[in-house]
Amino acid sequence: MYLSPEKKKEIFGQHGKNEQDTGSAEGQVALFTFRINHLTEHLKQNQKDHSTRRSLIRLVGKRRHLLDYLKKKDISRYRSIIAELNLRK
Repeated sequence: MYLSPEKKKEIFGQHGKNEQDTGSAEGQVALFTFRINHLTEHLKQNQKDHSTRRSLIRLVGKRRHLLDYLKKKDISRYRSIIAELNLRK
């Protein structure tokens, strides 16, 4: 399994307040980014996997909504998570 509980704790520990902070927008954006990267690599190998493609599009939308929320609420948190995850070029 690509996303073990230990990996989730590591992601939330790095980007959230602590390992138990699974509700913060930064932690969720980091988790979505990890999953998006994994699905993107999967789709490079399996171009005809349309259900995974649909899941990827939904995850990108969820991440976009969370980033829009952060941008509206606290621009400094938004800028820091963008810089940490290298989401913009």
